[in-house]
Amino acid sequence: MKPPLTELPINTADRGFYSGFSVNVTVVSKMIISILVVWCIFWPVHAGATLGAWNSVILNNFAAWYIWVVALFVIVCLGLAAWPTGGKMLLGQPGDKPEFSNFSWFSMMFGAGIGVGMLTWAVAEPVAHFQNNPSVIQGLTTGGGEDNIRQAYVWSFLHWGVGAWACYAIIGMALAYFAYRRGLPLTIRSALTPIFGKALSGTIGHIIDIVAVVATILGVAQTLGFGVDQFVAGLTRIGIGGLVHPEGAVNAGGDSIAGTVNFVGIVVALLFIMGASTLSALSGVGKGIKWLSNINMVLSIFLLSFLIIFGATWFGATALFVGLWDYFLALPFLSFNVYRSDGVEGSEAFLLAQWQGWWPVFYWAWWIAFAPFVGLFLARISKGRTIREFVLGAMLVPGLMCCIWFSWAGGTAIWLELYGGADGVIFSAGNGDKIFAMTEFMLAPIAQFLAWGMAVIIVVLLMTFLVTSADSAVLIVNTINAAGDEGPKARPHIVFWGAALALVVGGLLVSGGTGAIQTAMVIGALPFSVVMVLMCFALIKAVYNDTRREAKGVPTTHGEVAKAAA
Repeated sequence: MKPPLTELPINTADRGFYSGFSVNVTVVSKMIISILVVWCIFWPVHAGATLGAWNSVILNNFAAWYIWVVALFVIVCLGLAAWPTGGKMLLGQPGDKPEFSNFSWFSMMFGAGIGVGMLTWAVAEPVAHFQNNPSVIQGLTTGGGEDNIRQAYVWSFLHWGVGAWACYAIIGMALAYFAYRRGLPLTIRSALTPIFGKALSGTIGHIIDIVAVVATILGVAQTLGFGVDQFVAGLTRIGIGGLVHPEGAVNAGGDSIAGTVNFVGIVVALLFIMGASTLSALSGVGKGIKWLSNINMVLSIFLLSFLIIFGATWFGATALFVGLWDYFLALPFLSFNVYRSDGVEGSEAFLLAQWQGWWPVFYWAWWIAFAPFVGLFLARISKGRTIREFVLGAMLVPGLMCCIWFSWAGGTAIWLELYGGADGVIFSAGNGDKIFAMTEFMLAPIAQFLAWGMAVIIVVLLMTFLVTSADSAVLIVNTINAAGDEGPKARPHIVFWGAALALVVGGLLVSGGTGAIQTAMVIGALPFSVVMVLMCFALIKAVYNDTRREAKGVPTTHGEVAKAAA
């Protein structure tokens, strides 16, 4: 057998404004994002209607694709970790050691990968599924009844468990394998070299990286969109007014928008978030992002400890252990089951297919769109770890942490509504406001300043999550545009992508709220999901061939190849 490919030249400019960057990838990516921003800001009604029509087509025709490809990612990750020889392969050169401690590693993974959504959905999603899910639609359980609690956690754990983190892990593992083991550029195209070889230096490689950049921006925009809603809800709770629509406000269609973020709220939130994240991005991974990640992990532990100790302690523990049991029993079926609509509006089949589009399909698209950013970031911080260690650390541990959050955060909300006298205070709040409504209900009777202080802590925690996600995304987009160069990037490009990300979020919020962001993200995730499937087969092929090379004494890493050539 021949040694593996260890060189993939990618043309970059050697002078001028784009010095060090792939002009083809950078300019085309900027053009696509700029067109999207202009379209959404200047023609919001047309943009909203068109995106909605495209979204309907995708959900009607590609729901099964999204469900099944995520099942594939889970199988591939677990299979590689369980592979006796493959699982022991190092994501790096022989003798490489991890750059970050386990605590910092977990902190950065959790903060960049899922932290923002956790603050919104750890309360909101169990509550939503407690009120409605496929079992309720089929008449097997009662929405809002005690018999529906277990089903609420099955679906919550499905959306935030191993499936979500498998999307990230497959990208991170592939990129770390080919960048640190093979010495190829730390960019998306490198993970497909076992399939396309040196052809990735040209047009095919450019297209793959462009798709990754666009998907990254849209995936992060989805997270920031939810974050803006919750950030403004938190600022309102701590006494900063004028950021939401007043009572009686309606949109152009006559629907009530009272309590939702207004234009001033969008501008204030994005200026604050993206300004801080751009400054952090300029400082790099080892400084700003690392420190922010450690801070938000400490604050997360504090908030979670509060909910475990002073919330529904026993109810949450029961939800965790029983929920995990139910989840793993149901996982094989839920990973492949697709609800088919019969086209009759209001029928059981129609409602089941609609619900699956609103929840699992949306989540799988979100994780896929988010995957190039989180995956490349995971690769960047995971050099020197084995495949098995990477899968356990980047897939199972964060997935378990999500389940713990859902158990005590969502469990406390459900318990307070069922048995604690909340009487709809939490259920009636907006998704981003539910965690604030819950903590205020718990603390205000004791002392109002405690409720205010907890709201401040949650806002600060949310800010650290938002800034970590945004600045990491800016650095990752620049890394892809710079042909995998991890070194310092030109400051104007960091500022451009920080501003572009803010404008994408703002433009989509103006053209249709978080629903428009969701639609754009589902659309952008589709082409990248194809890249991820190819990446699975490329990684399996590479690991298999390297096990054969090692058995025959053929070099498998770029250092060994260079040494043998010398």
